[in-house]
Amino acid sequence: MKDNRLTAKEMARFVASGYLRFEEMVPKDLCAACLEEMREHKGYLAVGTPFEQTWPKDTALGEAFRLPQVQGLIHSLLGPDPLYDHHGPHLVKGGHMQGPDMHQDSVIDFRVNYFDIQLSFFPTDTPDEMGGTFLVPGTQFRNVRTSEIDFYQQMRGKIWAMCPAGTMYVWNTRVWHGARSNHTEQDRFMYKLRLNPTRPQVRHFDTSDLDDSEIGQILNTQHGWEGNEHRYELMQRVQLWRFVSGQPDYDIGERFMRRIEYRPEGLPVLDGTIAVNIEEH
Repeated sequence: MKDNRLTAKEMARFVASGYLRFEEMVPKDLCAACLEEMREHKGYLAVGTPFEQTWPKDTALGEAFRLPQVQGLIHSLLGPDPLYDHHGPHLVKGGHMQGPDMHQDSVIDFRVNYFDIQLSFFPTDTPDEMGGTFLVPGTQFRNVRTSEIDFYQQMRGKIWAMCPAGTMYVWNTRVWHGARSNHTEQDRFMYKLRLNPTRPQVRHFDTSDLDDSEIGQILNTQHGWEGNEHRYELMQRVQLWRFVSGQPDYDIGERFMRRIEYRPEGLPVLDGTIAVNIEEH
């Protein structure tokens, strides 16, 4: 497992952007077999059961999600023994045009620190004109009600899948995303698999580069849409990084988080007000 785990810098990119991309992670011959299974989709498996017990082992898709590099990716983000949530082959038929489709899946997910992941697997080459799934990096800390953001057509920093067959994206389920129009005659498939953690998501990745100075720069990434809210977003990232890295006192720059955490000694905070001894004044 160790050789296939994410590095600390990759984990920091996931915390900052909410997604990671891995080109040609699944071999092309296996991609072809997976595509045939996607066309014969037979519905969900048993939701909430251990992933290893639920996923059919005698299937091409089961083989793809058990590749060592995919297993290392899953372990790095969720830890051991993840649970199966749901899956589905997302089909956009050739020539299908559609308007804005931006939404967030986890409308009622307000858990602190914990997060589910979704694996998006593209079994065929997906050029720009085929309309690969789009994501808005860094939006995982912005909870909205499902499709109330579907009128947004463009946002700074928005990215979309233009990738060779076998590419896999992994993303925090709270990232804003959607489908795009398919301007080709060929049907486009994206296979989505959602998994849940069963353990605290702390240090399941390779920590050998945990002290790399570049991590602070990665967490400080600006995607473009944040504007004046960037510092607020950075605070959310630091708090999640503290959790997943097992560093409760981690901070960026000159004690960035100190401004909201500092409490002068002798002045306890009671119900949001500072208690002051009047007799001393």
